[in-house]
Formats: sequence, C-alpha cells, structure tokens
Amino acid sequence: MRRTAILLISALALLGCGQPKLDGSSDEALQKSITKVSDSLSGEKKEQFKSDVQLVALSQLDLGRVLKGETNATTARMNMLSVLDGKTADEVAAEARRIIEEREARERTQAIAEINDLTEKSKKSEAAKSQIAKFAVVKSRFYLQEEKYSYTPKPYIELTVRNDTDKAVSRAYFKGTIASPGRSVPWYVDDFNYEISGGLEPGETADWILAPNMFSDWAKVRATDDAVFTVEVTRLDGADKKAIYDATGLTEREQKRLQELKTKYAGG
Repeated sequence: MRRTAILLISALALLGCGQPKLDGSSDEALQKSITKVSDSLSGEKKEQFKSDVQLVALSQLDLGRVLKGETNATTARMNMLSVLDGKTADEVAAEARRIIEEREARERTQAIAEINDLTEKSKKSEAAKSQIAKFAVVKSRFYLQEEKYSYTPKPYIELTVRNDTDKAVSRAYFKGTIASPGRSVPWYVDDFNYEISGGLEPGETADWILAPNMFSDWAKVRATDDAVFTVEVTRLDGADKKAIYDATGLTEREQKRLQELKTKYAGG
C-alpha cells in the first residue's frame, strides 16, 4: 500500500513537472511560451487559457495610478511579466478565478452599501413628510400676465403659507402642478423654491408673489380656464441654510438603480 502511494505521488509530481510553463523573463519569451502552452491544450481550454492570461495580465495595469503618475507603463509591464512567470495553464486559471472572485466580492460589498444608502434616504424622506405637512400651503395661484412692451406674457405664482412646524424656515422648496379636472396628464409640472427674507418663524403666515423667468417653461404654459394649480412642499431649510426636513425622496434614476441592485444582490 505504501509503495503504491509513493508511486502515485511520484506520478503526479512528474505530471505537474511535465506541464509547459510561461516564461516571463522578457516580452518575447512570454509570447513564445504562451504559444507553447496554448498548443498543448485542446480547443475549449485553449480559448479559456488565452482569456485567463489576458485577465491576469491586465489585473496588473492600474490606469488610474498611471494617469496620476504614481506608476508608469514600464512598471506595469514588468508586473505583468512577473505575475505570469513560471505558471502553468492550471495555475493561470486558478489566478484568474481568484481575481474574479475578489472583484465580485468588492462589487457586492459596494452594491450592498449603495442599497443601504438609497434605502436610508427613502426612509428619511417618508419620515420627513409628516413634519413637512405642518408647513401648509394655504393658497396657491398661477397665472400669466401681459406685460407692457413685451410680446411674451410673464408668469406669476402667488402663495400663502403658514409655518406650523417648531423650526424657523429660511427657504422652502415646492413641486407645482398645473392640471385640469378630468385630464390624466397635467399641463405642467416643475420644482421651484423661495428664499424667505428674514425667515418664517413657527406660527407665522406669509403671502408671496413669485415671478419665474419669463423665458422659462412656466411662461409657455397654455392651460384651459378650469386648470388648477396645486403646490406640494418637498423640503425646508433651517436658519443655518441646511435641510431640516427633506421629502424629495429618490429620483427616478435612483429608484431604478435601487431596484436593479436589489434584484441582483438582495434577491429583489
């Protein structure tokens, strides 16, 4: 039994020694050895070997560091030769698998972190809605007014707001919608904001007349007479100019991104 085991080990050792290896002593030597190793493989394995060699070699090329001047093309080339030197086809394949597994692990870690960030942003947005609702839009009106010496009517937004939050507000952000009853598609939807001179303290009410740019899309609105202008508060900034409540939520792009990441990394 012992003799059989020794013979088996010896045979495996000889088999391993018999596999052609890559020679990374120079560019020319590497190319010749790649051809030699490739010629010793069957069809499918030959193509896989070429793919593995490319992957392992390119893993040594960090374009970011090259562009920053932290390394150069010569160093990258030497690293490529070194990482492939002395390896058999099986060893190159093993190194390629290791690189792929490490890359997938990094991608997964980054994806999970992004999922958590987007989910947290969505949760904070929902939580902010109850507080933002306390900043009431009591009255809203949109209209176009003809201006003297101008062929283009000027848009105006009139708002009456009341601050029932317990915080002073320095700027308010809104989403305005112009729509007619019975029509499924609004005439116009857009975001706008207003910086409040002196701020709006808790319990205070204010009347504002805002004048969007007469060359903006607000001036192009041509709604029917029964159109209604509704305004939704989406964010409030405090005295320090930073958001105290933000219910803007995820953008369409972020929502799509979150769903894609969940489907791929969190099972939907």
